[in-house]
Order: sequence, then C-alpha cells, then structure tokens
Amino acid sequence: MTDSSVTLRRTHQLPTLDFEDECRSQGFQVIAGVDEAGRGPLAGPVVAAAVILPKGMSIDGVDDSKLLSEKRREKLYVDITAKALSVGVGIVSHEVIDRVNIYQASILAMRKAVERLDRPFDIVLADGNSFRHETWRYRNIIDGDAKSVTIAAASVIAKVTRDRLMREYHEKFPQYGFDRHKGYGTKFHLQALREHGMCPIHRRSFRMPVPAIDSTP
Repeated sequence: MTDSSVTLRRTHQLPTLDFEDECRSQGFQVIAGVDEAGRGPLAGPVVAAAVILPKGMSIDGVDDSKLLSEKRREKLYVDITAKALSVGVGIVSHEVIDRVNIYQASILAMRKAVERLDRPFDIVLADGNSFRHETWRYRNIIDGDAKSVTIAAASVIAKVTRDRLMREYHEKFPQYGFDRHKGYGTKFHLQALREHGMCPIHRRSFRMPVPAIDSTP
C-alpha cells in the first residue's frame, strides 16, 4: 500500500504591521511598542525597551528576540536605534525584583521604558497580558513580540541591552559564567551556585533549583 501522506513543514511567520495598521485605522497615529527581557533568570535585572518606528516601517529581519542569534540581535540593535523615531529603556534591579516580585518588576520596567521615550505617542502595544497604566492608551498582545513589528523591535533592544549588562557583571563575578547564560539556570550556572553560593546580583526571592548559600559579605 502506497503512503500518500504529505509532511507539511510549518514556516515561521515573521511579525507584521497588522496591529499597527489596525491602531492607525482607529485614529492612533504614533504607536509605541514595549517588551521586557529577563523575567526568568536567577540573577540580574529585568530590562524593558520601548520603540516608536516611523509609520509603515518594517525593520528587515526583525523578529521575537528569543528566536534570533546573538550576532543577528546585535546587528538589528544598530538598525533599530538608527531608524527608530524614539527608543526608551527601563531597568529594574534584582533588589527591586526581590522587594516587589518579578511580575510587578516587569511592569515597572516597561513603564519606565515608555516614560523614557522622548516624543509623545497615542497608544502603547505591549507584549503579554500584564501591562497597565492609569492614563496611557494601551493594548496587550499575547506573543506580541512574534506578531507586531514594533513590539519585536522593542524585544531586540531589551534583550541586547540586558545581555550587555550581564557581560559586564561577568567581569565582576567570572566564576558564574554570566557572559554565557545571562543568568538563566543552565547546568553550568547551577554548578557554580553549588560551589560558590549566591553572589550579590542573584535574586534571593527566587527559589533556587539547587542548595545555594548566600555568599554576600
């Protein structure tokens, strides 16, 4: 019997301007996209970025930052910052994360990023479903970094900014390998926690996957 089945490969759909076009059809002409990076790591800050792109502009190759190589993200970072009308970055430290929790810290980082935009906007497109603000018009989009060009651009800025910060922390705490895993709970990182305990930038409010003493003086 001949197998007549056909295997179909799913092709990845790049982010589009559909959400931006819909907003403009409703009268919102200046659109900011916002996303964060660093909710899951065991160490370091959570970083958010907000971006306003010119009307109708799509950055070639922009995508959810998690799907891009580090080299590609760095190139896109240059392209986005050169072409964007405005870029804002918000950074919330590990101390604040421990004080208010990562959920609230992520919202705070996104709000800070939007506040640092240097031009007025009509609406914010935010990745996920948690963004809130008392006076701004906003729209939450689940998986927005994979759907909206503006949010995807923000995701790249946030990810590259945070990765650079973690490489700087690696210079202070080289035994943890922050330049490699950026604070995520990799095998190498967990072994370093077993051997050295937590350093000053570890998130003490997070439940560590391994026993780890606090090595902070």
